[in-house]
Amino acid sequence: MESIKEIFKIGFGPSSSHTMGPRKAAEIFKTKNPGIKKARVTLYGSLAATGKGHMTDKAILEGMYPVPVEIIWEPDVFLSAHPNGLRFEALDKAGNAREEWTTYSIGGGDISDTGKRSASKIVYPLITMAEILQWCESNGRTLWEFVEMHEPPDLWDYLSGVWKVMQDSVERGIEAEGVLPGRLNLPRKASSYNTKAHSFKGTLARRAFTFAYALAVAEENASGGKIVTAPTCGSCGVMPAVLYLLKTQYDFNEKKILHGLATAGLIGNLIKNNASISGAEVGCQGEIGSASSMAAAAAEQMFGGTPGQIEYAASIAMEHFLGLTCDPLLGLVQIPCIERNAFGAARALDANMYALLSDGRHLVSFDRVIQAMKQTGHDLPRIYKETAEGGLAILGIKK
Repeated sequence: MESIKEIFKIGFGPSSSHTMGPRKAAEIFKTKNPGIKKARVTLYGSLAATGKGHMTDKAILEGMYPVPVEIIWEPDVFLSAHPNGLRFEALDKAGNAREEWTTYSIGGGDISDTGKRSASKIVYPLITMAEILQWCESNGRTLWEFVEMHEPPDLWDYLSGVWKVMQDSVERGIEAEGVLPGRLNLPRKASSYNTKAHSFKGTLARRAFTFAYALAVAEENASGGKIVTAPTCGSCGVMPAVLYLLKTQYDFNEKKILHGLATAGLIGNLIKNNASISGAEVGCQGEIGSASSMAAAAAEQMFGGTPGQIEYAASIAMEHFLGLTCDPLLGLVQIPCIERNAFGAARALDANMYALLSDGRHLVSFDRVIQAMKQTGHDLPRIYKETAEGGLAILGIKK
């Protein structure tokens, strides 16, 4: 498995697979072809189907600037390696291609020429939760210590920077008002939710603030704001909402929060390595499900859960998102994506409490839940995997 830094990337929304990945690919292609005068980029499958709503064309144009780019959309053509394929061509004056490059945006802002995760950046020798739990038991350590042992010395500085961006995105989002970009004309809700949350007390207040914080970051992402993939742009509101709540309502200090982030990063890494975090590949269970699982593990770590209880919390959160489809209206990362961030955060806190009350023992392991998620994702029809051809994407629009 790679470094957890690959899970927590700082960038701009609205989509890690449809915005961050294509922009990164465009920058690479321009660098590899100095002096290029014109380019043609063909988008395939999910990238083409929902790319306009996800600002894929804008990301590519920015990545190739100042080179003029012709973009071709092929939503009905799915390349065999991955649903998010794109082909770059460097054109001569006559419009003939002199250099070509086909690559894939595989989720989380990553690109791959094979459509698969690279094994060249291996940091962790253990790749299943069962192996890691055995290590924890044998060494008397917990999950964040396992992470610390295998990451470079600058890990905590990096996570501190991640946490700052997360906090900034919450605080910007709860102050921002107005309408999000796109044809849905969707009004921001985080500010009003945050205001109303102050009128509640106890558990109701905490739940209302959780919703407000998650909406804040998800709305920032939808407007192209600066966020952290956790593990994706579309699910970026879950982790910050839970951590910000634990900071403001329970007075957890930064050290505890960074330990929680490290634990969450390990969970995200296991899911990314053994299944997928790409909505185009396995549906929204790979995005919101993964984010909720990560946040549940972080909260469990911070509340003093054992490695077994942390594993259980992560399992519960993912288990109850199995089969979740990726079907955004008009291809925008807004409906149902923004609300799903709020409920993903709330479910993470529920999973944390449920597991904390237990002794950590349960029948279906985290590894088996992730295997089930992967299989379920492969079994989902293509129309429910970020193509805007089924589910709410079709039935949610008034005729």
